[in-house]
Amino acid sequence: MASFTPYLEVLGLTKRIGHRVLFEDISFTINERDHIGLIAKNGTGKSTLLSIIAGIEGDDGGKMVFKNDLKVGYLSQNPTIGPLQTDEGSHPESQEAMELRYKQFLTQMKITEEEAKRPASQLSGGQVKRIALAQVLAKEPDLLILDEPTNHLDLEMIEWLENFLSRSTMAIFMVTHDRYFLDRICSTIIEMDDQRLYTYKGNYSYYLQKRQERIENLNAYITRANNLYRTELEWMRSTPCARSSKARYRIESFYELEKVAKQRIQDNKVRLEMGGTYIGSKIFEAHNVSKAFGDKVILKDFEYMFTRYEKMGIVGNNGAGKSTFVKMLLGVEPQDSGRIEIGETVRFGYYSQEGMSFREDQKVIDIVRDIAEYVDMGNGQKLSASQFLLHFLFPPEEQFNYVSKLSGGERRRLYLCTVLMRSPNFLILDEPTNDLDIVTLQILEEYLKQFKGCLIIVSHDRYFMDKVVDHILVFNGDGDVKDFPGNYSQYREWKKEQQAVQSSSPKGKNDKDAKQTEPSSSDGRNQNRQRKLTFKEKREFEQLELDIEALNKEKEDINAALCGGTTDIDEITRLSKRLPLLNEELDEKEMRWLELSEFC
Repeated sequence: MASFTPYLEVLGLTKRIGHRVLFEDISFTINERDHIGLIAKNGTGKSTLLSIIAGIEGDDGGKMVFKNDLKVGYLSQNPTIGPLQTDEGSHPESQEAMELRYKQFLTQMKITEEEAKRPASQLSGGQVKRIALAQVLAKEPDLLILDEPTNHLDLEMIEWLENFLSRSTMAIFMVTHDRYFLDRICSTIIEMDDQRLYTYKGNYSYYLQKRQERIENLNAYITRANNLYRTELEWMRSTPCARSSKARYRIESFYELEKVAKQRIQDNKVRLEMGGTYIGSKIFEAHNVSKAFGDKVILKDFEYMFTRYEKMGIVGNNGAGKSTFVKMLLGVEPQDSGRIEIGETVRFGYYSQEGMSFREDQKVIDIVRDIAEYVDMGNGQKLSASQFLLHFLFPPEEQFNYVSKLSGGERRRLYLCTVLMRSPNFLILDEPTNDLDIVTLQILEEYLKQFKGCLIIVSHDRYFMDKVVDHILVFNGDGDVKDFPGNYSQYREWKKEQQAVQSSSPKGKNDKDAKQTEPSSSDGRNQNRQRKLTFKEKREFEQLELDIEALNKEKEDINAALCGGTTDIDEITRLSKRLPLLNEELDEKEMRWLELSEFC
């Protein structure tokens, strides 16, 4: 088995911010060609650790041993850019080679040399990220440190970077919330949990499996320790403290056992469940909507009719008009022509990259209480502001932290909490996964899959989209918008098939074949009828038929019991209360069945 040179040894590293310990006495090694992903909850010091290794920030103890002459490249979450800096002591030949590589990377990332020379204030976040990435890669570091490299990149650039890094022989140490990116690049996962490190020699999928096994084993160990602890506690209380060595040994063992028994059993099943607010049959309709900024066309005669409980994903390259479309729907950005009609029962919840407006001197708990002291979870259940924050991974001791002490991811998590607690029935999430940790994303995914309302997600996170949406609205640019009946991975597979067909077809036939097989356009009045049911919707349609049949049978039985004259008064009271609820549930399911039947 080949052995690789150690590039970096981290030994007993500790970091504190004020009285808060981010990590303490952690140790690990990065070897030549290692591709390592670091996973941890927001606020536990992931970005800080990367910054310390890159030499940007200092530590509070421990040491780092780097291989001699190791070249380290670092891409921060929010990089700053300037002219390409050459390394000290470089020869003219190597400087020229680096500048050539830089230009090649700019071309591959679709950045012109003129754009690369502009100040950052004149560039988009995606352009800044690509330029910074090109500068880091052009220097050909031995060890590449990446902090959320996919943030602000569109799907095309994410896939390019994924392919490049997966083939690279550089050692890579990175933090990312993009689970497909993590899965396809990293062969080792390091998890930082409760100030300790756990190493898994495998990709993200392997990590999920082994982490669950670790948690189950730990919980079983703690449970056994608790059972033994109760027995030993009885002995401690009933037995005088003898001075024999045997008794002293048992007493010392008791205190060690107590430490184990008092560990918190990990609950991996945090769920956010909220009752939906009623939403009528009229949701959102766009009629002949057009929008342009000068010569740049966003929409052209766009037609769409949103249906109840629809979950739509929006994808497209940066600048194609995705966020503009969302703002038009919300009434923030006016359309040039056409009309947008919103149903009277629609209550929007909007999460955007620019939406946070917390004061630095506010406490987490006060921000939530300013909206509501209690949150209606549906079915008559209410949670206090403090209880609700627990669902967003803010334990009681952190709820009184000031905003100024929160990490970027913790602020995002708090912002998401304030959006959802208002009980919207139409959620619009614009890049919700940026800066959120994987644990929070898993909770959010489960919530959105069960969400009783409408949903639009604009995201470059392919894994997230695949988990949640039913179909994709693809913004191709120049006003070309297509509706694809499936999730993002299915869309990518379809595109690859079309590209293969076109490349193998005789010249002159390509355009015709492409038009025959392209997904339905959203610029025709009959667009909604052209859409086919997704696999998920077919399953839902089948289940609805079973549910409607069962509810009708229950309704018949209730009516028979109420008219039969043999039912006692308590049962009549119960059935009388059940009947209107049953009718309401039946109406809702029949309405949904009718909506889906249009696409069968």
